[in-house]
Formats: sequence, structure tokens, C-alpha cells
Amino acid sequence: MRIGELSARTDTPRRLLRYYEEQRLIVASRSPNGYREYDEPTVDRVLQIRGLLDAGLPTRIIKQILPCLGKPRALYFPDATPEMIATLEHELDRMTTRITCLTHNRDAIGEYLDAVRDGNPPDVLVDAPA
Repeated sequence: MRIGELSARTDTPRRLLRYYEEQRLIVASRSPNGYREYDEPTVDRVLQIRGLLDAGLPTRIIKQILPCLGKPRALYFPDATPEMIATLEHELDRMTTRITCLTHNRDAIGEYLDAVRDGNPPDVLVDAPA
């Protein structure tokens, strides 16, 4: 598929797809006329990259762990240096904190919506612009 179709199927701007390719997160072959051509598994790969970016992982870390995420689990990862493990532990802790915060916010919004739907909105003090 060409870049436009990949963009539409993954809801990812073409500019970001070119950036992912530049960062070697995805690979495109070239047709005789020079157009990028992507295979079907690239759709899932882009969605996986987007999810990891949304979770806050930088592309430099995604690039290191992405090959391991598409393979069956192995008991031995020869590329897992102590620094990489420490980095991933830090990112895991950071994600857990974000998930906790998002869960709290989701629950608060849900409670507010329930109250509004029942006609009993909670008293909310909102700072007015000065």
C-alpha cells in the first residue's frame, strides 16, 4: 500500500510516517516510480508505535524495544543491557503513574457526568478569568 492509504488506515499524518521511516521504526520499499510501498503488517506496527508514543516513550527507546515486541517471548535478551533495563523500569514506573492519574481523571469525569445526567451537578468552584 502507498503512504496515503497507510496514513488513512492508521490515522497518522504522512509527515509522521516519513519520520518513522527516517527513524527506522518502519520500512518501506520503493516502486519503480519511487513511491513508498508498505506491507500489511506495517499497519499494526504504526499503531503500536503510536500507542507507545502516546504512553510517553521516546522514539529512541521505541526503536530499541520494537523488535522484541513483535516476536514470541524469549527467556534471554542478549541486547538487554543494565542501562536498557533501568531505562525501561523508569518508563514503566512513569507509565504506571500516568495510568493512575488518567484512571482518577476518567472516574471523576464519569461521576460528574452521572451527577449532571441525574440533574444534581456537584458544586464546582471554577476560577473566573481576571
